[in-house]
Amino acid sequence: MTDPFLALLADCADDPALLEATVRAARTRSELVAALPAEETRRHTRALVRGVLAALEGGGEPDAAVLDAAARLGSDRARQGVPVASFLDGFQAGRMNLVAALVAEGRRRGVPADALLDGVTRVDAITTALVHRMVHAHRVTELEQARTAREGRQQALRQLLHGEPATVPAPLEPSGAYHCVVSDVSDPAVAARLENALTATGPAVCGLVDGRFAALVVRLPDPSALPEEPLLVAAPPGPPATIAPSYALARRALHAADAADLTGLRRLTDLALLTATAADPGLGRLLARDLLPGLHPADPFHRELAETALAYLDAGGRGDLAAAALHVHVNTVKYRLRRLRDLTGHSPAGTALPASAHWWWALRSWLG
Repeated sequence: MTDPFLALLADCADDPALLEATVRAARTRSELVAALPAEETRRHTRALVRGVLAALEGGGEPDAAVLDAAARLGSDRARQGVPVASFLDGFQAGRMNLVAALVAEGRRRGVPADALLDGVTRVDAITTALVHRMVHAHRVTELEQARTAREGRQQALRQLLHGEPATVPAPLEPSGAYHCVVSDVSDPAVAARLENALTATGPAVCGLVDGRFAALVVRLPDPSALPEEPLLVAAPPGPPATIAPSYALARRALHAADAADLTGLRRLTDLALLTATAADPGLGRLLARDLLPGLHPADPFHRELAETALAYLDAGGRGDLAAAALHVHVNTVKYRLRRLRDLTGHSPAGTALPASAHWWWALRSWLG
C-alpha cells in the first residue's frame, strides 16, 4: 500500500509556493540569514527538502548525498559569517513552517492522523541528523578559519567597513588610499574567483561582510578580468580608517543598480543619480504623473516614446547618439520627441540641467 504521508511529502516538495513560504520563514526568523540573497537560502532549502524525501523513500535514514548537502550548508554559513545560533534559528523556523504546512495539507486530504503523526516523527528524526551534521561542519569550518591569518584580515575588514576600531591589516597601510568594492555575491566559490581578480592588481583585503563579498583594493581591475560579470560597485579611494561611510553608500548604490538590471564593475560616483532617486520612488512617481500626463503604460507606442526620450537624455541631448543606441534614424528620434510633447505638453529637449534630471527620473519611474 502506498504510504499516504510519503505521497503528501512528494507533492509538497515540488510546490514552489511552499518552498517560498519555508524560505520566507527562515529569513524572517534570522536577521543574519535574511541579509543573504534569497536565492542562497532557496538553494539550500530545496536540496534539504528533497533530501528528507529521499531519506523517507529509502527507509528513514539520510544517505551520504543529503548529509553532504547539510554539511555544505553549515560550512557555507560559517564562511559567510553567520553564527551557528542565527543559522539554526533560520533552519528551525523553516522546518516548523514545512511541518505545519504538511499537517494542514494532510488533514485537508484526509490523511489519517496516525499516518501524519508517524510521518512528522520520521521527518523530525531525519532533520535532527541533518542538524548534527550542519553544526559539526559549521564548527569545523570556524576552527579552520580561526587558525588562519586570513580570518584575522577578514575580521579587520568587517570592522573597518562597519566603522568599528580596528588595526589596518597587512598588506594595507593606514596612510594608504583604497577603493571599497561591494557586491551581491555570497557563494564562497564565486567570491574566491573575484578575490583572485582583485588581488592581482595590487594590495587588497577581501572577504564576506554582511554575507556578501567586499574588498578594499589599491587599484581597480580591468572589467574584462572579472569572472561571470557579477555586479560590483567601487567607491572612490580613501584611507581605511574612514571607509565606513563609503561602504554604506556603495551598498545603497548596489541595491539601486541591481534593481536597474546593471552588471559588471560600476563606479559609485557614476551611480549617484540612480542611487539618490532610488531612495524616494514615491517622488519619482509624482514627477511622472506631472510630466507625462498623456501617456498610458499599456500603450506600446507611448512606451516607445518614453524609451526614446530616456535614450535622448542618456545621450546628453544628442539625437544622433540616441538614434544609434536605439538603432533608428535620427529623424525618428526627432519625430518621437515631437509626439511626446504633443501628448504631454512637455519635452525634455533643450531643458536646463535640473529639469533634465527631473525628466530622467520621471521617465525611469514611468517605464518601471
